[in-house]
Amino acid sequence: MAQSKPSRSSAEVEDIILRRIFHVTLGTGRNQVPPVVYLEQTAAELLSEGRPLLLSMDIMERVLIDRLSTPGLEPPFQYLVQCYGRAQEELRRLPSMKDKPLIPKMEEIVKLARQLSLSYSRIVLGNPDMFPQAAEQKSTLLDLFLSEASTDFAAFGGSSVPLITTPPGFLDDFFRDLEEDSLAPILNQLYEDLKLTTREVASPLQDFQKPLITLKKLIDIPVCAKYLVNHPSWICKGNVVDGRLIEVESILGPFFHVSALPDVFTRQEHDVGHQCFSQAETRRQADLQSTFTTIKTVMHQLYEGLHNVLYHLLKNSNMREKINPLKCASAGMFVNLSAVMLKLCAPFLEDLKKLTLIDPNYILHSSRLDFQSLTALHASSEEIAAWVDRGNYSRTESFRQFQQQREQEERRVLRSQGATSSGSNHASDSVISNSILKSSSDERQTRYSFVTECFFMTARILNLGLLRALSEYKSLMHDLSRSKDALATLEAQRGVGAPPQLEQEIANAKTEIDRLSQQRLCYEAQILRVCYNLLL
Repeated sequence: MAQSKPSRSSAEVEDIILRRIFHVTLGTGRNQVPPVVYLEQTAAELLSEGRPLLLSMDIMERVLIDRLSTPGLEPPFQYLVQCYGRAQEELRRLPSMKDKPLIPKMEEIVKLARQLSLSYSRIVLGNPDMFPQAAEQKSTLLDLFLSEASTDFAAFGGSSVPLITTPPGFLDDFFRDLEEDSLAPILNQLYEDLKLTTREVASPLQDFQKPLITLKKLIDIPVCAKYLVNHPSWICKGNVVDGRLIEVESILGPFFHVSALPDVFTRQEHDVGHQCFSQAETRRQADLQSTFTTIKTVMHQLYEGLHNVLYHLLKNSNMREKINPLKCASAGMFVNLSAVMLKLCAPFLEDLKKLTLIDPNYILHSSRLDFQSLTALHASSEEIAAWVDRGNYSRTESFRQFQQQREQEERRVLRSQGATSSGSNHASDSVISNSILKSSSDERQTRYSFVTECFFMTARILNLGLLRALSEYKSLMHDLSRSKDALATLEAQRGVGAPPQLEQEIANAKTEIDRLSQQRLCYEAQILRVCYNLLL
């Protein structure tokens, strides 16, 4: 009867799993396939401390730093991405372990290894000089997006040569719960790399699809979309900004640059005319028609992709105009102010006769409120023209009356002074000048009634406060609806073959729904009830 192999201890199983994830060893099993890296320095330190040469959870980070500090190996970021993928694979294999009591502990260890790989991949991207790597072998976050884009492009018949294989879930985990200070240098470099990559594309017959797919994937990630419109290259700034600078230096400029039309900066090998239409007179019509169809197809792909990008950014109110919440008053403050101002307006809003006290000239002459940046008034061009004509007639009539008063004043001064000396003439000019200044000053310093000022101030505050809050409430309801749909989709994936991170994603979705529901109830409590009753 054959003897069964003795079961391995928990420490030995832990060592084997971590060796498979990090591809390192402290002494045993150096000739493994695939090959592993022998960490001589860490092994010597452990021997001096009287510890076994086994990989374990408590020395995991120490081992990882030693491995990343070893020169002459694959780039650190690429290695960490691969470690993440191997950890995902180990999590998938754990349920089939024969030693079932060890599964919970091994699962904890593998998840820690995965999280450590993720954390150090962020550190490496934010501090690329922390660990040794050759400049020509440097891998970037853009490589991962291009890798995914290559897969998507291949599904539509394009060529696919991924630089790095992106493990499932890596990009989602990478951007989850990432602090803004850590995110800024990573995304800044990511968009710069994307801009430089796209800048190499001039012709629609070149591979613009992968950068475009990458851009669309980026704006689908909320933090990436938010950072895009805040990137220094989103809008070119400087003393001299022309069309060519925007086309070259802005992030979207290189995408819009892709064209079949001739350009002085397009190299000959990328010139569509040189590639497709040289010796056109001798070309068969069928060949030319095939070229036209190809260009039409790829340009349509470009238009569709850029349309999706811009539409996604424009439909999201958070992307249209960035507001610093530390400098701008809160929505709650303006909603409260709206409620108080509506109370002040109530007496004359309820009496139609008092509405005639509102002077529309306030919009043009008030120094208290600036309406120039707002939308046009609710009036037809004929109504505006008639109003302007009445205003011009009024000003003309006022000037005629002023001229009569001036002539009468001159005659009075001449009679009283005799009109014989130059001094009298100067006195006359002085009196006339003062009357003119006084008249102009009176016109500029028109005092408007309380009803007029209160009406227009309330209108402006409602625009800044209540209407803004209602718009935010509408966006909140859309976000809540999308989150509920996403949760339903995730819950439908439960069952055999579900990805290991599914339950965590479901928990995150429920947390997000709870947060949005709390905000919805706050809006409904104050705006939809308090302000509705106030308006009644």
